[in-house]
Amino acid sequence: MTRVMDIQEFRSRLANNDISRRQVNQVLASVGLATVMLPMVRRPSLAQEYDADPDLMVFTWAGSDLPERFPGYVEKHGLMPSFAFWGEEEEGFQKMRAGFQPDIATPCTYSLRRWWDAGFLAPLDTSRLEHWDDVFPSLKTIEGAQVNGQQVFLPRSWGNSSVLFRPDLAPEYAGAENHSWMILFDEKYANRLGTFDSVDTVFGVAGAVIGAENPFDMTEEELERAIPLIKKQRDLLRWYWTDVTSVEQGLATGELVASYAWNGSVLKLKDQGVNIEYMNPKEGIYTWVCGDVHITNGEGDIDKVYDYLNAVSSPESGIFNLTERGYGHCNMKAFDMVPQETLDKLGISDPVAFMEGTRYLSEIPPSTREHYIEVFEEIKAGF
Repeated sequence: MTRVMDIQEFRSRLANNDISRRQVNQVLASVGLATVMLPMVRRPSLAQEYDADPDLMVFTWAGSDLPERFPGYVEKHGLMPSFAFWGEEEEGFQKMRAGFQPDIATPCTYSLRRWWDAGFLAPLDTSRLEHWDDVFPSLKTIEGAQVNGQQVFLPRSWGNSSVLFRPDLAPEYAGAENHSWMILFDEKYANRLGTFDSVDTVFGVAGAVIGAENPFDMTEEELERAIPLIKKQRDLLRWYWTDVTSVEQGLATGELVASYAWNGSVLKLKDQGVNIEYMNPKEGIYTWVCGDVHITNGEGDIDKVYDYLNAVSSPESGIFNLTERGYGHCNMKAFDMVPQETLDKLGISDPVAFMEGTRYLSEIPPSTREHYIEVFEEIKAGF
């Protein structure tokens, strides 16, 4: 009889990338969570389980190793890139500072200057990027993507960061006129709230609530008002999360009433019939852009580096990103190949207008970040 591992072992092995897709499905099926925790498998994945390519290491967010995201690479090489994962970019940054040397990593724009200053980013040869002409022009030059006139960032995925909540469980926040980040600080929902375990998130949200001029570089007076709010939130949270599937599961079951989340979860939960609403908070919604960088000291095959970059920026990858992951993509052609209904559901029917009117997550200056990290760790420790 096949042994099904317990949840503690499952979480440990998943975090350490020591588990096959087949084992993931077995565990989820055993507890009846397959459709909640892995909704991207609602259509068949590429059937073959590919071996890992020793010539290319990609360091990225957990759950980013789906071959549908880079179909051109597996079709050309018959292999998956090797993958290593982080739960949050600070973790990845510190691991590379300690000596880990991948070939490609996938930070977001608010980390790029810091990664450049640390010596991690190699300039990209855009002449080798097959789909470069199809990338939205505004994304090519987004803050941090170019340094000293050199392109160091291939923007790929983009979307919103906001509150995902159950309007049937928190009806007073239902409807656009009632949307507010304050639900994540509401004592009524103690132990049924979640937020991303990240200083960018926690201070960005608190800064928005207190009306800070720049939540990512608050004045001392603004910090004095934000810190008590962050402490209050700590005592109300069910958890600080690093795996968005736990948010989706919690909202689907009602364990959570509301959480900070990315808009990709909206599509997944709505497709499961969960009564869910995504906020455009009166204090302002945030938009993120994440993508790919070539790591300076990576020892992988440079041709495979560009094979991977071309694969993830292709329209085929964009279609999967939009329809299965629920996020925007860099390739303009992908939007012409996706049903209008899907784009309407994602709220990006007009991606150009969307990008012109949004507020992007900003980079925290290095000295401010160190202070934020110190304060956040003290708060989480109970001080």
